[in-house]
Amino acid sequence: MTTEINSANLKTAVIKEMEGFVRDQLHLLTPIEKCWQPRDLLPSLEPQNWREALEKFRESSGGVSDEVLAALVGNMITEEALPSYQSWLNRLSGIGGHGGTSDSPWALWTRGWTAEENRHGDVLKIYLYLSGKVDMRSVEVTTQYLIRNGFDPLTDNDPYEGLVYTSVQERATAIAHTNTAQLARSCSDPALENMCRQIARDETRHERAYKLFFKKVLELDPSGALSAFENMMKKKVVMPGQTMEDGRHDLFAQHVLICQRLKIYTTRDYAKVIQHLIHFWEIPHLTNLSSEGRKSQENLCALPDRYLRRAERMEQMIAKQPRTPCPWLFDRLG
Repeated sequence: MTTEINSANLKTAVIKEMEGFVRDQLHLLTPIEKCWQPRDLLPSLEPQNWREALEKFRESSGGVSDEVLAALVGNMITEEALPSYQSWLNRLSGIGGHGGTSDSPWALWTRGWTAEENRHGDVLKIYLYLSGKVDMRSVEVTTQYLIRNGFDPLTDNDPYEGLVYTSVQERATAIAHTNTAQLARSCSDPALENMCRQIARDETRHERAYKLFFKKVLELDPSGALSAFENMMKKKVVMPGQTMEDGRHDLFAQHVLICQRLKIYTTRDYAKVIQHLIHFWEIPHLTNLSSEGRKSQENLCALPDRYLRRAERMEQMIAKQPRTPCPWLFDRLG
């Protein structure tokens, strides 16, 4: 117990020591006056010719397949559960707990991050509503369930594990939105392609910040950081939409299956994300480690190959799964 307390105190002290570094990374948040807003990416209903603008928009969105729409709905609902994610960040030791309007660098980062992320669910939800192709009440019920059911990334209040989790998730989300943009392009929907690319650019900036935060942790407490990284890999980085349902169906399982089938985000992508982080954080080259740190280093470096082998088996399983009715699509096949 004493060892655990000492470890927790060290982590909190490291996070506190990083405040100046975090302040230097706040430039990775875009000034609000320079941010895109949903209104910039969607047809305007304000001018007198709004009907023509909406008809042109619906003509383009009409070419988007039901499978892509179902994947987009799942991505949007995941983005809409933002209150759960901010609450979790505010519980991480040293990162949260600064008060509602604190000017602490960590508080400025988490509020700025939340404000930028808020636009993502908004723009996708309005797109889906205007398309007229999805059951928005079913979508809204699922969103309410997801927020009500909560979010547990299995990090407890550990700030090191929290930064590993966000590094993985931001890169994963950037990949998913980029791949969705490519599918939108193949469906000849420039509006959807543009908004997915804009979201992916935001996620890439956020990814860079979280990767730099954890890189600093590795500099200040390398063995503790490696242990946290390994712990997250053992527990697996759970997806934030894992409690997605509508009271009748496990919609997260269906969403994952669709994303795997469309190659929006796959087990192979997850393996590549871990491989990228090991390279970015220079895990194989870290020195001055404890015996536990060296063991974590060795285990982490072996992970990507193991995940890639698992991806091959997963792809074979996915290919055998049938399409099933999706409540978001008025029970059309998703």
